[in-house]
Amino acid sequence: MKLFLILHNLRSAENVGSILRTADAVGLEKVYLSGITPAPVDRFGRPNARVLKASLGAEMSMPWEIREDTPSLIAELKQSGLQILALEQDEKSLDYRTVKLERDTALIVGNEVSGIEQDILSLADSIIEIPMRGKKESLNVSVACGVVLFALLR
Repeated sequence: MKLFLILHNLRSAENVGSILRTADAVGLEKVYLSGITPAPVDRFGRPNARVLKASLGAEMSMPWEIREDTPSLIAELKQSGLQILALEQDEKSLDYRTVKLERDTALIVGNEVSGIEQDILSLADSIIEIPMRGKKESLNVSVACGVVLFALLR
């Protein structure tokens, strides 16, 4: 089972680096960086020191690609037969622990403050979330991503 990741509109370079490390650790196929998500190198080929510090070299071993148009990326992945999951708190969300991968899948994670926009959420086959038991309503995006990736690949 192949698993891909779409980082949509993340704002923190440190979160991107941390997620690249986790993506490498779980053996993802590729990470797509979309919207405002910082990349390991900028459009001029200059390294992003904050991404690189957090990734500890994972940007070299984990394939990644910048994709500006997230809806067309999702359409392309669906056309290839992938299931699309979005990690977001939503009235239609399923508990991530109930999801079993039955085919190749792409997981979308979104902005640290505003999450995934409704127009992108509407393109997902399913929306999943991590139930919160404490007073805080959410986890850091890199932590949440790690929890879900390891669970999906169990």
